[in-house]
Formats: sequence, C-alpha cells, structure tokens
Amino acid sequence: MLFGYYFADKYNVANPYASVTVPGFTADTYGLAQMINLGLTTTVSTSTVNDVRVVYLRNVNFIGNPQGGLGVSLSSLGFNTPWNSTGGLGNISASLAGVPNVSFNNYSFGIPSTTFDQYNNTFQIIDNITRIVGTHTFQFGADVHYDQINLIGFTSENGQFAFTGAETGIDFADFLIGAPSTFIQGSPDIEHTRSKYYGVYAQDSWRARPSLTLNYGLRWEASTPWYDTRNFIETLLVGEQSQVFPTAPTGLVLPGDPGVPRTLAPTKYNNFAPRFGLAYSPRSTDGLLAKILGGPGNTSIRAGYGLFYQSIQQADTEQEIGDAPYGFYYQNPTPPLLNSPFIDRTTGNLEPSDFPFQFPPANVSAKNPDTSFPWSLVEPISGGNYFYNKNTLPYSQDYQLSLQRQFGSATVMTLSYVGTVGRKLLTYVESNPGEQALCLELSNPANLQPGSPTCGPFGENGVYTLANGQVINGVRAPFGPNFGSNAYMKSMANSSYNSLQASLQHRDKYENFMIAYTWSKSMDNGSGTLDATNPYNPRLSRGLSIFDVPQNFVASYTIQLPFDKWSGNGTLAKRLTGGWALSGITTFASGQPIQLSETDDNSLSGTFLAPVDVPSYADNGSKLYVDRNPRHGNPYFNPNYFVQEPLGQIGDAMRRFFVGPGLNNSNLALLKDTKISETKEVQFRAEAFNVFNHAQFNNPSGDFNNTVRGGFGYVTSARDPRIMQVALKLLF
Repeated sequence: MLFGYYFADKYNVANPYASVTVPGFTADTYGLAQMINLGLTTTVSTSTVNDVRVVYLRNVNFIGNPQGGLGVSLSSLGFNTPWNSTGGLGNISASLAGVPNVSFNNYSFGIPSTTFDQYNNTFQIIDNITRIVGTHTFQFGADVHYDQINLIGFTSENGQFAFTGAETGIDFADFLIGAPSTFIQGSPDIEHTRSKYYGVYAQDSWRARPSLTLNYGLRWEASTPWYDTRNFIETLLVGEQSQVFPTAPTGLVLPGDPGVPRTLAPTKYNNFAPRFGLAYSPRSTDGLLAKILGGPGNTSIRAGYGLFYQSIQQADTEQEIGDAPYGFYYQNPTPPLLNSPFIDRTTGNLEPSDFPFQFPPANVSAKNPDTSFPWSLVEPISGGNYFYNKNTLPYSQDYQLSLQRQFGSATVMTLSYVGTVGRKLLTYVESNPGEQALCLELSNPANLQPGSPTCGPFGENGVYTLANGQVINGVRAPFGPNFGSNAYMKSMANSSYNSLQASLQHRDKYENFMIAYTWSKSMDNGSGTLDATNPYNPRLSRGLSIFDVPQNFVASYTIQLPFDKWSGNGTLAKRLTGGWALSGITTFASGQPIQLSETDDNSLSGTFLAPVDVPSYADNGSKLYVDRNPRHGNPYFNPNYFVQEPLGQIGDAMRRFFVGPGLNNSNLALLKDTKISETKEVQFRAEAFNVFNHAQFNNPSGDFNNTVRGGFGYVTSARDPRIMQVALKLLF
C-alpha cells in the first residue's frame, strides 16, 4: 500500500501584545508551514509487515515584525546618542528604529524585543517491522532525522530596559529617576544550526496467558547537540586559551580549539533505554484471584517502567548565537543610567561596548587565527549563555501501577500511582560567581587604602586596592575580571514527581461524565533552563517545581436534557425541544508555588544572568500565613516571616515551598442540535467561562525587594472574570 500526504498552512497573526502589556505596539508574525509524508506498507509474509515513511517538514516564520512604535528617534525620546562617545543608545537596525522595550514588575511597553526571520527544515526516515510468532508480536524499527534551523534577526536591537524597584523599592520611581535594574542590547543574530538524531529499538508483546500480556524492549538512541555550520558558537573552559582567537580572554573557546567539537559537548553513543510493561485481567480460570479482584473480565492491573532520553533543545544553542566574537550581546555589569545605559551610574565610568558591531572573517580557524577582534571593547564579557562542554542527554525514569475496575456496562474506575525521576536536566547556573568571602574582606575600609572603593552588592567587577598596595581586579572566579555574569546551560538538575491519580468515568445515552482527582508532589532544583541553580551548592536550590499543583480535582460532564419527552410527538415540537444538552468542566485545584527572590545582590554572588538570591527566614516566631483571601487587602502571606539575606550569603529560605491562590472554576455550555436533513445539522451553543464569576487570583509577588504596599506578599492581579459567548454552527 502506497501512502502520500501533503500539508500547507499559510498564516498571519497580528498580536497587539507581542512582548508587552501596554497597547500600541502590535507585531505581526506570518509564515508558511508545509509537510510531505510518503509511506509504503508491505506484507512480506503472512506474519510479517514492513512500514517505511519518508517525511519532509518545512516551516518559514517571520516573527515579531513591529507595526507600532516605529519611526521615533532615540534622541527624541531623551536618550544620549551614539554608543561610544557618550555611553548613550543607538539603533542596530534602521528599519526597526523605535521605542525601546521597557518592562516593569507588572506591565511593559515598546516594540518587540525579538524580530526574527526563521527557516526550519526536518528530513526524516522511519522504518518499522512487525512479525508475529505464536503468542509473540515482535517489532523492530529505526528513526533517523536531520534538523536545520536558519535564523537572521535581532534581539533587543533598540535596547531593552527592566525596572524592578531595586533602587527605590518602586519600579516606576526607578524609571522616573532613570535607574534601570538591567539593560541589554544585541547585535544581529545569524545562525545556521543543525542536529542529527538516530534511534533503533526492538520490543516484544508476549501474550503469556489469556489474562496476562507482557511488553518489554530496548531502545538505543544518539542525538547530537546542536552545532552551527559556520562555528558561530562558543563556550567557557577554565584555564584554556583559544587558538582560533588567540587574543581572546582566557577561558573563552570555540569549535576548532583543542578539545572543543563543533557541537561544543561530545555526542554520547551509550544511551540505552529499557522498557517494561504488563497488563493483567483475571479470567474465570484464575480461580480465587479472579474473585478477589471482582470477577473475571471486570478488573485489570497495569504496570510499567521506562527510561526515556530527551534530545537537547535548539533553544540552548540559539542562546549561544550573538555573543562575542560572532556578535555582541551586552548586559550591564554594573547599574546603568537610563539616558546613557553604557555608563555606570554609581561611578560615572563608561563601560566598553562594540557597537556598531563588525563580524570577523568567515574563514577563521586554528590554522588561520584572528587577532584583530577588539576584545577590550567587549570585556568584561557578560550576559552570555554558554553550553557546558560536558553536557549529556537528559533522561527520565517513568513508572506506573494502576488498577481499573468496571461497574456495570457503563462505568469504569481507575486508581493509579504515577511517578517520574528526572536526571541530567538542563538548567542555568552562573559560570563566574563572586567570591563572597573576598568581597566581604574588601568591604571593610580598614583593609583598603584610603580612597579605594569598597566591595559590596553589584561590586563583583570592581577594582580595589589593599592597604599594602596590592590591586584586586574583581572578585569573580574561576574566569576572573574579564568576564561578568554569564550562565552555563548545564545538564546538572534533577527532579522527582509522585502522584496518586483516581478517575471515575461513566458513559450512557443520556449522561457522560468523568471525575478525576490527582494528589501529587513535584520537586526539583531547576524547573527548566531559565530556573537557575545555586552555583555554590546545587542542593540548596531544591524546592517545589514551578508547575507543582498538590491537589487537582476536575469534573467534565454532558447531560442530554429530556425536553423532547414532554413535548408530544409533533415534528415541529420535536425540533424545538429535542437535541438540548448541558456540558461543563469544573475545576478545584491548589495554587502553584510562590517563587521567592531577592534582587539586591546582598549575597555578593553576582548571579545577575542566572539569579539565585532569596531572603532568609526571620526566625521571630511569626506565622507564614496572614490572610489567604486577597479581597481583604491584606498580604497573602506574612512578609515579616522573611528578612533580607545576610551580607555575603545566599538566604536560607527555600525558594519555593508554599503555594498561592488556587482555582475554583466552572465553564458551562448549553447546546442545541437540530437535524435539517440526513447530512445537515445546525448547532446552537451558549457558553460561559467562569460562569459563577468566582475571583481566580494570581500569585502574590515573591520579590523581597518589592516592599511597598501591593508589593512583596500582595496579590495584585487575577485571572479572567466571567466571559460569555454564543455561536451558531452549520454542520454538513
């Protein structure tokens, strides 16, 4: 049997809130997605079938093209220009010149922070062989695909500012006095990244007994970390001097340097993943066991275990693009000014920058090194994300045990234990943290010469003179003063999820419903790449996962309303009263964890790109919770339960250990189906989301430095109120 399929989807989306919350900065995203899928299924013999597929997928995206906020010069907005002479701000792309992206704690404005043209291709071939031998069903297969992502675009081309209240305690007050918490700007992003995947498996489904089926198998797979065809990526290795760029600061290396492959981290070929499962449904021949489990044919037991590898996401390599020497992604190493963001507002010093940026020659290698790149203009290198050179594939171990019982002909109950353990998960971790003890020593004027600045928060890259005349150039290690805050993307995090899941499902002519309840707990020390991990002691970052929901009850239901039974047998009456139904989904769920943070660098860790600072417990006898009902205007939790982290130490509070407001939500729909003919039908729908208009509050602020009323501990926003809509559909 030959199979062929072609798909094309041309799309255009105008998003009024592309990366901001204030209207007026709409951005367009448009493109074309296409897929070709060709297959051949062959019956080799009466017991063997082979199925092969060849797939090509192409997706062209033009992302975040601004439609509002353009045509405004930076100088007219009050910025000093250009970059190098005044420490001011300039445009990377003349076509995208406009209002810079500015974010506050609860809102933002400006043109999109990213504008990309992206061309993606995937080439894939899959082959599966199935062979039946007695009570065994064997399967063997292979999956190979080659992935391409080509991108040309801009990130923060007009600069991107964030105001968190770090200076005054109020984010908008910081804006008024021109004191941003962070500022970033990037040169053009150019990437031609690739990845290859290989997978082979063998498995057997063995019907060991009429009541027992066993499944077992083994999968082998290899997946290359993403690489760039022109080697426009880099990483950090302690003590290594690049041979491709011999004048680069020690520690920055690129593909072609000794021990650095094109993929930055090596491809591992020892990834074997076993799988096992069983399904048991007692029969009458099973005697006493069948009676204990409720009779033959009414009960089933299932168990399973599997080890699953995950490919490295391309987003990590994309974070590599645009950093020196193949780009310049500037993030302030010291507190900046608003009108001149390359000037340190505490000292007035001009931070070096390399705008407008010039790319090195395309043929650079260890045999043809580049010594002309102006490294002094980009040092200290900060704001970079570097793929760790010893990363391996993340993996998880999943396991499950379930009991399913049927009652009558229409009702099924299921009880399950489901768990997952994740290992080698990718997370951000600061590569060059501050040496806290050294900074503390340098914070004492008695240890310094008169007139020397003292070390303190945000002073990790400062220059200090000891009383004996020795000059200390920064307190960061292991990469030293030529680097600021840079994050490793490192496969070092772990996670665990355990749950009890129960459901009751009923289906008949007049009513269908499913009731499900989950009691679970998920913990980790890195809920995704952006959830940074403590660089000194990763165990201290362990806490509730960002997405943890301890209890979740969901009921979905559809009831056929019996109006037609009361209307007689008239055709018109039947059409008016028949086909009515009530459908809905009701959810009662715990809230998600509140993320605690502190943004004042009181820890002296300098983890600005991969922040890990948290407050400490007050230990003053106060209770954590004050009022769980935000309607009263009180804080959701007691802010006095926490205090500022000690100088030179990361706070001892677990960053996520209690949850915010939960859900109490019902969505209802009233439906009416009316038959016009055998092939045509009209459906009327009246729908209400959050039908009881119950306030669904969002989490309070967990930022310790947001201390004003409506700040730390306070809920300031909610989910949607009741929304109603009606619709009329013609089905034919």
